[in-house]
Amino acid sequence: MIRVGPAGWSYPDWEGVVYPRHKPTGFHPLPYLARFLDCIEVNSSFYAMPRAEHTERWVRHVADRDDFRFAVKLLQDFTHGAHPGQDTGDWEAKAAHFREAIDPIRRARKLGALLVQFPIQFIHGPTEVRRLGHLAKLFAGYPLVLEVRHASWFEPPARSMVGGLGYSLAHIDLPESWNHPPAWHPPSGRVGYLRLHGRNAQQWFRSGAGRDDRYDYLYDERELDALARKARRLAGETDTTYVVTNNHFGGQAVANAIELKALLGGEQQTAPPELLDRFPRLARVARADGQQRLF
Repeated sequence: MIRVGPAGWSYPDWEGVVYPRHKPTGFHPLPYLARFLDCIEVNSSFYAMPRAEHTERWVRHVADRDDFRFAVKLLQDFTHGAHPGQDTGDWEAKAAHFREAIDPIRRARKLGALLVQFPIQFIHGPTEVRRLGHLAKLFAGYPLVLEVRHASWFEPPARSMVGGLGYSLAHIDLPESWNHPPAWHPPSGRVGYLRLHGRNAQQWFRSGAGRDDRYDYLYDERELDALARKARRLAGETDTTYVVTNNHFGGQAVANAIELKALLGGEQQTAPPELLDRFPRLARVARADGQQRLF
């Protein structure tokens, strides 16, 4: 099975584009998005420790969507900070807190992946391998997905090591560079994870570019066709596959996610009316009234 959804749901620039201009009382973006897509990546958990009362609420919001899944991004303290070395007490306490916080999602059987994402400066080596091993022990039994952005991790011995530690190695789409991952690599685990960052090379490599600049990209139809083929190939070699659109700026992630769902499922999709207004080409694969037909 292939599930498609965006990375995150709380963006000011989605107001009036993805979400209604005039919201009804009690509106929450999560169940609204779940009407159109079947997974979402939680990225707030990367910036701050999540809270169980929040994850419980998220689960309730999608309780009527049996096939809906969450991917949760691991707290950046584990991936972007220094390893504690021999004094691991702080990490162990934080890991226990994190596990407790996301446990409502896991208990509800809606945890599709725990995304462990490192920056490009994380290059394959003994110290880095030890860190991965430590994290694998702290989160043993979780559906671990590893996103690494340096090409050194994609040599056969490194891929084998990653799989041996219990990680599924993410496939990522981003601007080309000599030290970026290859376009394709054999899966290393049971979870397929295709994460789309966009291909805005001018902004990606620009010193001082902000988050919105780097992820400001709309995949065109030719690119989406190729990505759909990659997702199908990945799904053929894994138990379940997630396609996560991280080109979030201006609602582009949701537009591309709906287009990919149409390509992968062969059915016309439904889409938020405001999104159809902003991206007229969506009318080729989606309508606002909820009626579906083969195309």
